[in-house]
Amino acid sequence: MRIISGQFKGRRITPPKKLPVRPTTDMAKEAIFNILNNLFYFDEISVLDLFAGTGSISYEFASRGTENITCVDEDFGCIKFINATADQFKMPIKTVKSDVFKFLETTKLKFDVIFVDPPYAFSLDEFSKIPELVFQNELLENDGLLVVEHAEQMDLSQLPHFSYSKNYGSSSFSFFEKVE
Repeated sequence: MRIISGQFKGRRITPPKKLPVRPTTDMAKEAIFNILNNLFYFDEISVLDLFAGTGSISYEFASRGTENITCVDEDFGCIKFINATADQFKMPIKTVKSDVFKFLETTKLKFDVIFVDPPYAFSLDEFSKIPELVFQNELLENDGLLVVEHAEQMDLSQLPHFSYSKNYGSSSFSFFEKVE
């Protein structure tokens, strides 16, 4: 795994093999960050990375200058790895070891970008809980964006606040926005 752009461009990060993760591919990361780059100034936003896994998405935000990044994962090994990597590169990443759904129910924080990379095996009901909790608890700032990564076979277009989706290889990203 490598950081594809920004201050730490080209740095390789090697997570332990035993982590229960499926990292976002470099091609998909590059594509999603091209979209986000046209919507946000990275040094002015706050980011929530849910089901953070190896922290790959958070490292990309940090490398581009984002100072307010929170990673949530319930696996202690993932949290430990993210903390070690963030310390190594002096990245401003905070971690929370928690069940993602419990975090979404209890947090009072708001974010400009919420990136979610749950297990691809999630059911539509499990996927639908994510935007439901984000919007019900008003976790997005005005003009904020919820980005959900999922298998291309999963169709989230019927969920409330859905805006559009993009496919990259076997991965898809669905974008959700507040409708004013």
